[in-house]
Amino acid sequence: MDRPVESEKYQGLNIEIFQDDNAWNPREECDCFGTIVCFHRRYDLGDKNHDFTTPESLNEAIDRGKLLAIPLFLYDHSGITIRCGDTNPFSCPWDSGQLGYIVVSHEKILKVFNRKNITPSLLKKVKKILEGEVKCYDDYITGNVYGYRITNNDGNEIDSCWGYIGDSDYCLDEARRVVDCMTNKGTTDHNGQILMKFAKA
Repeated sequence: MDRPVESEKYQGLNIEIFQDDNAWNPREECDCFGTIVCFHRRYDLGDKNHDFTTPESLNEAIDRGKLLAIPLFLYDHSGITIRCGDTNPFSCPWDSGQLGYIVVSHEKILKVFNRKNITPSLLKKVKKILEGEVKCYDDYITGNVYGYRITNNDGNEIDSCWGYIGDSDYCLDEARRVVDCMTNKGTTDHNGQILMKFAKA
């Protein structure tokens, strides 16, 4: 196992935070609201379950007004990262460019939110959701995914969990909550040794 990116002693137990090198792809494992459609000659990015075989077919659907579409941009330099917005957010025009779009149909928006019309306030809410999905996917692409391991003073693993997308502080907070739950139930002694209090039937 690689070296932890963070570690601390908490409530008599040891918490270690690791980068998750085998993270699940949120575009495959989650029920996403939008669809990320990408066209790139070298990178296989975005969702596979869409009907757009070429950039032209996607642009035609956008032009017909059937989709809400936010442009998606790629920065490729010592690794890749993505962002969405109306214009290219990256400062280097040589290493960046438009990758595709994140889209959602007007029909789906109305169905999910149980509306008859798309109002400016609903449109703002939908865009925020789509931006969040792009941020989540970018965290996955850039390896910003973590897991924790909790051990006692003998080095025995008490608990672990992986796949926390976002910064490592979020993963650490979750590990602390688990330890709090353990200690509040009296499952550790003052030396951080786990007591098998709940092992008996």
